[in-house]
Amino acid sequence: MDDGSGSTPEDRETKERLPELKAARPTLRGRLPMLPHEGPVSDEQTTGAGTTGSLRAAIFGINDGLVSNVALIMGFAGASQGRTVILLAGISGLLAGAFSMGAGEYISVTVQREVLERLLHLEAHELYGDPEAERAELAAIYRRKGLSAELADQVAAQLSRDPAVALDTHAREELGIDPNEGLGNPWGAAIWSFFMFCIGAFVPLVPFFFGDGGTATIVAAGLTGLALLVVGALTAGLTGRPRWLSSLRQFAIGMAAALVTYLVGLALGVSVAG
Repeated sequence: MDDGSGSTPEDRETKERLPELKAARPTLRGRLPMLPHEGPVSDEQTTGAGTTGSLRAAIFGINDGLVSNVALIMGFAGASQGRTVILLAGISGLLAGAFSMGAGEYISVTVQREVLERLLHLEAHELYGDPEAERAELAAIYRRKGLSAELADQVAAQLSRDPAVALDTHAREELGIDPNEGLGNPWGAAIWSFFMFCIGAFVPLVPFFFGDGGTATIVAAGLTGLALLVVGALTAGLTGRPRWLSSLRQFAIGMAAALVTYLVGLALGVSVAG
């Protein structure tokens, strides 16, 4: 039911929960506030800054494909399963993981997009219904940022003249949303996640198409380790972290998962054989 201001009860409930919704967005937890500081910034460090959700999904997809499927395959290899069983398990893991990742990314980005679109919709209602209150709210934001009261009022008044500029400014300053690029593309994230997971999950499977036994297992672990080092280096190109550190981190996590599942498979295989 509308209360005459253009807002439904659901709209008002969403607005009341705005602090909770904003708090649920990703944050840098446990870090000190970022402040201006000295130091050179190379072109390499800035390349890829502000990447899209599709690129994030691609990186997560290939990494998850590598780690989850090598762990699955090593578990079966540790249990001394034959080549056919390992291939069946690996292909099943590839398909199940790819569809799960793709569907999960689509739902996640879609829900996030719908929430942000709803917040923009509510802000647009408020700008139309009470522009003076919204202008005062914007001026208060700029005063908190350090502007004098007079200058904050002038800036808010200037930005509020054009409704489109006013909505864009409120979205960025009040809601923390980039209306142009911050909503995300569900299909892009889902497709990238799906195909990159397939690529990552296929790597440890390759040796078992041509061989069997311990040789194939060692080659699978080696190929996966090499791929993890490459993915870590590519990730460092986006984050600005040292390449060797990112590569070793990816390698250590992936190989640790593979070792654990191999030992579990070995223990289960010995137990069943006994």
